[in-house]
Amino acid sequence: MNRKLIIGTRGSRLAMWQANYIKDQLAAIGVDSELKIIKTQGDIIQHLRLDKLEGKGFFTKELEEELLSGQVDLAVHSHKDLPTVNPPGLIIAAVSEREDASELLIIHKDCVDIKKRLSLKHNATVGTSSNRRKAQLLSLRPDLEFTDLRGNIQTRLQKLRDEKYDAIMLAKAGVTRVDMDLSDFHLEELRPIEIVPAPAQGVLAIQIRENDQELFEILKPLNDQKVTQTIAVERKVLNMFDAGCHAPLGCYCRETEDGAFESWTSIAEDNEDFPNRFYIHAPTTEGMAEKIFEKFQKDRKFPSSVFITRDLDENSYLGRFLSKHNIHTDARSLIKIYPTINKLDSFILKRADWIFFNSKNAIEHFFKLDPWILKKTKIAVLGRGSEYALRKYDRVADFSGDNLGIKTEDIAKEFARLVDGQSVFIPRAKDSLLSIQKALTPNTTVIDMPIYETVLEENINKTNAEVLIFTSPSNVKAYFRDNLIEPGQHIISIGHSTARAIEVMGLSYTLPFTPDEIGLSEAIFGLDY
Repeated sequence: MNRKLIIGTRGSRLAMWQANYIKDQLAAIGVDSELKIIKTQGDIIQHLRLDKLEGKGFFTKELEEELLSGQVDLAVHSHKDLPTVNPPGLIIAAVSEREDASELLIIHKDCVDIKKRLSLKHNATVGTSSNRRKAQLLSLRPDLEFTDLRGNIQTRLQKLRDEKYDAIMLAKAGVTRVDMDLSDFHLEELRPIEIVPAPAQGVLAIQIRENDQELFEILKPLNDQKVTQTIAVERKVLNMFDAGCHAPLGCYCRETEDGAFESWTSIAEDNEDFPNRFYIHAPTTEGMAEKIFEKFQKDRKFPSSVFITRDLDENSYLGRFLSKHNIHTDARSLIKIYPTINKLDSFILKRADWIFFNSKNAIEHFFKLDPWILKKTKIAVLGRGSEYALRKYDRVADFSGDNLGIKTEDIAKEFARLVDGQSVFIPRAKDSLLSIQKALTPNTTVIDMPIYETVLEENINKTNAEVLIFTSPSNVKAYFRDNLIEPGQHIISIGHSTARAIEVMGLSYTLPFTPDEIGLSEAIFGLDY
């Protein structure tokens, strides 16, 4: 190619990084280019909230106008800022590989409380102008307050340093790309399966004129086909709901190790509405967006009643989800739990490099023993439910299996690799499955100790609820010792070991992606009625 390309970009530090990244990629394939900085409506108007600006392309419109007039040859955008429909005459010629789509909650160190979910003090003020982030953060922490936040990354961080906020939330991708020093803050990384990101978050888009076929061909090596496939689902969902980047809608799709696809979608009516969440797993991306759209139709039916084998706080995540949809709840544990020891040998804990907890009960009974844990001792948990329970005792997990899915075996393999050659203390229930222990390598020293046991309740009354949620294998055994499943009842198993107990009964069930209240809410929302 003989011509020197002109790349249109915004002038912020992040936008310049993005444009230079594409410039370097072009140079690598022998194409010369230079940058042209263009101010957008979103850059100029700083006093209004994003959802008060007119239109949907307030960070992209001026770049697109320069493209159409031939002043630049291509424009580099943060893909999540783009409207879902290109202006006539423009196309997306290539997308980048995807940076981590997680969110970062950046907390002023004076406002940290690790006993709280998200490590943020009670009634903290969070700076964000994203309705999507507000709705999802409120679903996890209803006490939080919000103040709008505008400006580039450096400006936003300085406002936090100046204590205008207790915390701010930013996309991890942007912070990573500009390599910001955040050592004076406390960071909470919220993965895409916990706070569902904006469609195409972490992806760059290269936009060109539709009739520039020569440039389209040149850009083909820069296009990530797998990312194109997954964000197409996210962007189609956004388009079907006719929502802009200020809407309280998040959608995240990824390819699994076996070549299938899974996605999470979170949608709220407004930034104070409790969001509905839907998880879907499919062999291909074909039809995924349509299935997601169908699930969120306002006239769809929900179960009228749910039975769950644990006490449920009405202010908990699952309790608020059920209340939102007027679902009657029968919540009662079918087991009693008793300690099997009343004291821990401190010598045992001193020998341990790691402590692994596979349930909230294990955590609660362990800390009732008033253990003295060395600061060097790391803590691992099976999933998010245990992760949150651990915070009550002023500790944060060093390893959590929540991002690895529902299968304990997968989590066990990853943990075994991490702790190979070290010592692991596992306090557990008597007669529990030993999935973690069996996965650990011969080089690993295992200190295995039952610290409590479960006893089944007698004479369990049956439930007529439409959905039965079982939270442990013992609760499954307790219920079906006296009762049978009724026609029309649907079973949800909180996890893989509980599912095996259900399979023994010859019954079918639904597994959530994560064994916690968010996962259970997603599973209930996904049922067909």
